[in-house]
Amino acid sequence: MSRLYLTFACGKHALAGTLDTAPGKTGLLMVSGGNEIRSGAFSGHAQLARSIAKSGFPVFRFDRRGVGDSEGENRGFRKAAKDITSARDAFRALAPDVERVVAFGNCDAASALMLGGGAGFDGLILANPWTIEDIGDDAAFALDPGAIRERYTKKLKDPSEFKRLLSGGVNLGKLTKGLFRASRVSSSEPSNLAQEMRQGLESSDGPVAILLASADRTAQAFAAIWDDDPRIERCEGAGHAFVEPEHRAWLESRILAALRA
Repeated sequence: MSRLYLTFACGKHALAGTLDTAPGKTGLLMVSGGNEIRSGAFSGHAQLARSIAKSGFPVFRFDRRGVGDSEGENRGFRKAAKDITSARDAFRALAPDVERVVAFGNCDAASALMLGGGAGFDGLILANPWTIEDIGDDAAFALDPGAIRERYTKKLKDPSEFKRLLSGGVNLGKLTKGLFRASRVSSSEPSNLAQEMRQGLESSDGPVAILLASADRTAQAFAAIWDDDPRIERCEGAGHAFVEPEHRAWLESRILAALRA
């Protein structure tokens, strides 16, 4: 196994990529979300790629336009389709023995893959897909009422929160707004973004795994409108980036299962 650093074309721009080589016929393409560079938070993607490659599967990572070492303008996940398909084509060209390519994305990278109808991949691994249309000033208040109820139930059971309230350490405006949202009985209607993601996913032909970190608010918001999907698996106690060793091991095991399927 070796790690190669390279550039590839996306229209008129040069994008930066990294290939971890391996002899397997199935490869993994990792799509980064938001402004995250291809190495991932705390080099999490780089470490995961090395481990997956050691298990026999080549892994390709890249920086979207306007992110990290890549040229161009970052136009957000809704307009990342060309970046993703260019990376897919570059991966296939660099690893011609690969017969299947499975894509993995966390947060809005998962959303981009869903919006793209699978983007021509042979399988999708979607972690904590982003479904929030407009977060305003505070992302917490864009969540569905069920997630808000869970959040404030935990807060009201915590004695330290009462100390913060008495000492003036709590924003009463946000507290009032949160309690009002928590008092609502019904969940929010799916956003236009979520509906587009569902439609896009329906046009994907390959197998799909949906991985949710149970302690992550983005995952909680997704689950509130997508909880009927039998493809969902949950990692109990995990945060958004699966940073704890046991959560990272869980994520890796699910990715390997998808690659071996």
